[in-house]
Amino acid sequence: MAKIQLLINEKRYTPEVDPDMPLLWVLRDIVGLTGTKYGCGIAQCGACTVHLDGKAVRSCSIPVSTIGERKITTIEGLSRKGDHPLQLAWVEEDVPQCGYCQAGQIMQAAAFLKQNAHPSDEEITKAMTGNLCRCGTYQRIHQAIKRAATTTTTQPPR
Repeated sequence: MAKIQLLINEKRYTPEVDPDMPLLWVLRDIVGLTGTKYGCGIAQCGACTVHLDGKAVRSCSIPVSTIGERKITTIEGLSRKGDHPLQLAWVEEDVPQCGYCQAGQIMQAAAFLKQNAHPSDEEITKAMTGNLCRCGTYQRIHQAIKRAATTTTTQPPR
């Protein structure tokens, strides 16, 4: 066990954990941020997607000891009031069916739109490949990303 300092959603945490524990389990079981989901455990489905310094990563495959000083953002930290343009577009496009994959989908899309604010349909499809939706709401996910991309900003003021 080791004490590891983490910056999660702009708040400092120092959990005492096994250094090899995946970030996902630290977020869910130690810190109590359960919005990030466990899907496959091998970084293939995207349910566990969070941001490390703004880049979308699969938290199920990252040992917590490798995080260092990087800034972690989970779905809970994407916006204070749940009013990020993607979250609003998700509601407007009625994206969720079961909802299990949605946090990972939104986090993947947020990182993508931060790098490409006005993507083509092909770019959206390519960016979201690898984030699986068991309910098959891919068309609504795509539409929500397009809707969010038409807003004036993809990151509301904090």
